[in-house]
Amino acid sequence: MLASERRKKKPKKSKIRYTEYYDLQGVFDNLYAESARGKTFQNLMPLIASENNIMLAYRTIKGNKGSHTPGVDKRTIKSLASMSEEEFVRMIQKQFSWYKPRPVRRVEIPKPDGRTRPIGIATIVDRIVQQCILQVLEPICEAKFSEHSNGFRPNRSTETAIAECCRLMQIQHLHYAVDIDIQGFFDNVSHSKLIKQMWTMGIRDKKLLCIIRQMLKAPVALPDGKLSYPSRGTAQGSVLSPLLSNIVLNELDWWVCSQWENMPTHHEYKTRANGNGTVIKSHVYRALRGSGLKEMHIVRYADDFKIFCRTRRDALRTFTAVKLWLKDRLGLDISAEKSKVVNMKRQYSDFLGFKLKVIPKGKKYVVCSHMRDKAVAKAKNTIAAAIAEIQNAGSEKAQYAAIQNYNSVVFGLHNYYRIATRVSGDFGKLAWGLKKRMENRLPGLTREGKLQNGYIQERYGKSKQLRFLNGHPLIPIGYVQTKDAQHKPKAVNRYTPEGREQIHKNLGFNTETMIWMMRNPVLGKTIEYADNRISLFAAQYGKCAVTGEELLPHNVHCHHKIPLQDGGTDSYGNLVLVTEEVHALIHAVHDDTVQKCLQRLQLDKKQMKKLNNLRKMAGMSVIG
Repeated sequence: MLASERRKKKPKKSKIRYTEYYDLQGVFDNLYAESARGKTFQNLMPLIASENNIMLAYRTIKGNKGSHTPGVDKRTIKSLASMSEEEFVRMIQKQFSWYKPRPVRRVEIPKPDGRTRPIGIATIVDRIVQQCILQVLEPICEAKFSEHSNGFRPNRSTETAIAECCRLMQIQHLHYAVDIDIQGFFDNVSHSKLIKQMWTMGIRDKKLLCIIRQMLKAPVALPDGKLSYPSRGTAQGSVLSPLLSNIVLNELDWWVCSQWENMPTHHEYKTRANGNGTVIKSHVYRALRGSGLKEMHIVRYADDFKIFCRTRRDALRTFTAVKLWLKDRLGLDISAEKSKVVNMKRQYSDFLGFKLKVIPKGKKYVVCSHMRDKAVAKAKNTIAAAIAEIQNAGSEKAQYAAIQNYNSVVFGLHNYYRIATRVSGDFGKLAWGLKKRMENRLPGLTREGKLQNGYIQERYGKSKQLRFLNGHPLIPIGYVQTKDAQHKPKAVNRYTPEGREQIHKNLGFNTETMIWMMRNPVLGKTIEYADNRISLFAAQYGKCAVTGEELLPHNVHCHHKIPLQDGGTDSYGNLVLVTEEVHALIHAVHDDTVQKCLQRLQLDKKQMKKLNNLRKMAGMSVIG
């Protein structure tokens, strides 16, 4: 962290808290509101290069696991830690004065089909510059994006995309899917077209657009040491790439909506909203069906999208129309091998690692979804590698770390795929295929063991498949609890006060942070400490024991109620999870330090009581 941050800590809860932390939430709210009203923005650079925005970018990048991946200059976020805040801010502001991106390091990531995907890793300074721009552009673009875009957007995810697919298939009875795969999307985006689309969206700061164009044309450092200068495309892996891809395809979203969903009618028809806030236009659609128009509804996640239609004739016409539109408007070709029309009463349609179909149930059709075949094969290989890591561990600590990694892998897979209706059968087959491997490679497996309070007890405590190795539980592969995919409530919005209130109200168990904790144990601590630390995270629902704030990676501190030097232990009952600043306040001695922390935390009476109880147990004086 920067030298000034070591002197001045502030609380955080999420990315929303970060923006409040640097007093930018109101600014971003205003950008969102003005963009929604159609305002154009011609002077964004002063805000992008402001000190608070730069420090917010640093804070956000620091929390990403990719911040420890070096670019061509071999520097990571740690390379900036010794700089003072003033030096750091001046360095980033200087980048904006005359921006020239450094070469992007290319890394080939293997794909399930044996091919590789090129990922571009920019230098850490360029990543912070991109993050500064992203923070200002995102609220402007969010006001212009379609509700049918789910990828790389706040409060949207794979789950919201699958939920929308299920609604269209089961509730609206749209059983034909137009599956279109854009050939090399990230490599073929037109830079000129993208800049024009940003201009149309109201982003008209010419200096900013010039900087973005420079970023798009940043040279790529190839493995052989040569430099490649791209004339098209956006580098996958860059901070800005997801937002830029959404800008490019936002035009497609609205064009599809204009063909049916937003088609104007001669007469005004009544509409209503359901509990989620979605507008029901059944009367409008009934009138449109008599017009001969082709019915189409899009669900998109980044460059992966499906278009749902009611009849095969509509689907075939839509397929041709979208193919021509992509070529004419965006200069993009589709893959003839992967693009097709699917009758989902007869075949599965793949999407985001799932395969979807409808099957008869009584007089209606319901969704039947599984893990995609390639996803099953990939999961099997990933779990097998985690099992081999446990087998090859050379010490008790190494074995414990390998078990934690195995649990994080299995838990992550369960968490992602449990929205599939037939996921239990998929993981049951997966477990059967790996059963012999586990028995042969891990001969010490036993059914006998004791579970502590925590996520394994809560999720898997009733499973008869649960096994233990040297007293440590291994999550059963075949035991997964299904969950209905949930839509994003319309009221949820990061850039309105009411929408943020809904986010905080719905805040629950942050599984990503728990998986991060499993994969990043505290060095030099006992296995008991590491195990109890994770169990506490689940027992506290991922929240600070004093303030109730969400615990995020790099902000989780495990406090010994009775210090080790006073006879305390690493037992479950002697540990508690708090935020970094609360932990500092528990041990604070000097009055000025205490007062500064209290002023920032703004604790109420109940929270102060909890804090003082921890201070007394730690041998510290009570704060009056």
